[in-house]
Amino acid sequence: MRAIDEIYTSSPFYGSRRVQVELQRRDLPVNRKRIQRLMRLMGLEAVGPKPRLSQAAPAHRVYPYLLRDIPIERVDQVWSTDITYIRLRSGFVYLVAILDWFSRYVLAWELSVTVDGQFCLDTLDRALASGCPTIFNTDQGAQFTSAAFTGRLQAAGVQISMDGRGRALDNVFVERLWRSVKWEEVYLKDYTSVPDARAQLDRYFTFYNHVRPHQSLAYRTPAAVYAEAQAA
Repeated sequence: MRAIDEIYTSSPFYGSRRVQVELQRRDLPVNRKRIQRLMRLMGLEAVGPKPRLSQAAPAHRVYPYLLRDIPIERVDQVWSTDITYIRLRSGFVYLVAILDWFSRYVLAWELSVTVDGQFCLDTLDRALASGCPTIFNTDQGAQFTSAAFTGRLQAAGVQISMDGRGRALDNVFVERLWRSVKWEEVYLKDYTSVPDARAQLDRYFTFYNHVRPHQSLAYRTPAAVYAEAQAA
């Protein structure tokens, strides 16, 4: 599962066949059915680039994607969220984060041992306590299409946008965040427990927001860009 996670993060367009080839190159001869089973367990879609850690609930409303061809010009114009898999020494947990598109600032994040909706809702509440976007973008997973989650956004006067099926680029900034988290933090560590993962990820997100310069931000930090824009 660790090797599959690394391969998928590096090449998210790989399906189970290509993952099998890469595993064989690492002297890990695993049959394809097992790879498919493990990818399902990890929430990775075997075909296509989008991680699928959540499945849509048929009774929930799906909102249209509002961000096609819209220039991102200010902080709090667009926030988005997603869930990813984080490995531990024994087992794994799920990570959710909420990101401001303009500044790349991580507004709130949380870990959970299950991929239910409550930890996503708690993370949203923390983010909304300090600001409010014009548009909030998610995938079509049950955690984000639930009445509780969309109701929070509607009560705050936020426009709801949802990715199209199979369109990884609809939430591209969170996808880039996951690659940074995995390659700069998770793959360099060996988290022994959920509290250990939480403590080390807390240090990483502080570094990501306040220390790490971003090329796309003219080598400023997300926190600096977010704070400057709010103060203007």
